[in-house]
Amino acid sequence: MAKNGRGAARNAGAAHWDEQELRALVQADRVHRSYYLDPDIFEIEMERVFGSTWVYVGHASQVPEPGDFLCTDVGRQPVVMCRHQDGQVYVLFNRCGHRGAKVVNEESGTAKLFRCCYHGWTYHTDGELAGVPLAEGYGDSIDLSAPELGMVRLPRVADYHGFVFASLSLEGPDLVSYLGGVKSGIDEFIDRAPDGEIELVGGCHRYEFHGNWKFQLENVIDSYHPYAAHECTLDTTGRQMKRHGGVETGPRLVSQSGSGMRNYDETDNWSFAYGHGISGPFSVEKEPTGPVHEKYRALLVAKHGDSRTTDILRPIRHNTIYYPNLIIQSSSQHLRVVRPVAVDRTELRIYPIRFKGAPEEMHHDVIRYLNITHAPGAMIQPDDLEAFGRMQQGLVAQGNEWVLFARGLGQEIIEETGWRAPGTNEMPLRNQQRAWLDYMCGAAQDGHGAGSGGARSGVRATS
Repeated sequence: MAKNGRGAARNAGAAHWDEQELRALVQADRVHRSYYLDPDIFEIEMERVFGSTWVYVGHASQVPEPGDFLCTDVGRQPVVMCRHQDGQVYVLFNRCGHRGAKVVNEESGTAKLFRCCYHGWTYHTDGELAGVPLAEGYGDSIDLSAPELGMVRLPRVADYHGFVFASLSLEGPDLVSYLGGVKSGIDEFIDRAPDGEIELVGGCHRYEFHGNWKFQLENVIDSYHPYAAHECTLDTTGRQMKRHGGVETGPRLVSQSGSGMRNYDETDNWSFAYGHGISGPFSVEKEPTGPVHEKYRALLVAKHGDSRTTDILRPIRHNTIYYPNLIIQSSSQHLRVVRPVAVDRTELRIYPIRFKGAPEEMHHDVIRYLNITHAPGAMIQPDDLEAFGRMQQGLVAQGNEWVLFARGLGQEIIEETGWRAPGTNEMPLRNQQRAWLDYMCGAAQDGHGAGSGGARSGVRATS
């Protein structure tokens, strides 16, 4: 591999990348295509990105009662999130302490005990070993109470307003410090729920795309692509469909003169340490109207007062990125979980968010909206998936080994908690790439160098 930072070609079959080679992949205004294509890079990501960060696992509302469980992955590690009889939520490695078989094979459900299909070893829902068939056969040769013979708990698990995160590393910042300014995206949803809680109870769209996982993280904070990628969703006036009930018109993606892209730079994006980010709202977004919204607003006014309710309902963000695998979209009230499967294969799970205490019609409206925008055969998301697939195919083509991210370079504004830039500036994408590089080189434990990112007075960031 060339060492000058401009020729990051690598010999096929190389098993490892050293720090110098990794650092050569990320330049100030571009990344080398190996960033998306190299299977060895992917394996290192599973170890150093997903193996060191706080990774979103699930929401506590998905396991409401003792015995309820949800299976997912933290990087390449199969895990089970479950609620035990003590009311606590535990995250366990989905592995039998005996021969290593995956214990829980269903995606979700309820169980009094977890039983391995191979030899019948049985576990409590907090991971402790409950029973071993013919245990006397072991005699005194082994201590069956040893923790490693249970379904071992992940090194660190933490909850923020019901959002459960886990870390495979004992080192690094606590969850609140790690989330930093993007805690405000969760706080905002809690404020909008009349009962002060949210739930994931509306089902899930689950599908895969043939592309690298980082495409999705970049895409949702890229305000440069919508007018072209989502042109098929526009009416004759250049507006998109209405994004939620009670809104008179959808956002305008093309200027009224028809001369091209609408001015996304009227709004801002923010970047935070550890790769997190926020994209600002469509400038045309306003508080909804109509009888359902008025009923909902009245519930918030009764709890918060009129002035505070107006502030809570003021659109101040579109997407919030919780690097490396969670996206919350405020405008359409859902969250998206990104699960890397292979270097060119990624799973997405889309969950509608229900505000507890809000009129049930609102939740139905959110589900209907996601069915026409984020289902596998719907509008909007399939446009992006098509682009992801074409990028994965096109990046293998010879001629240019670099992928350009130069838009707005040097125009970022440094604020107290980070960086702010106009909407189509690619600063949030460059921030993810700098964070990625620090994780890959073991330098991101304190967030320095990952690309700071800022809040503004309207973003309800909390310290």
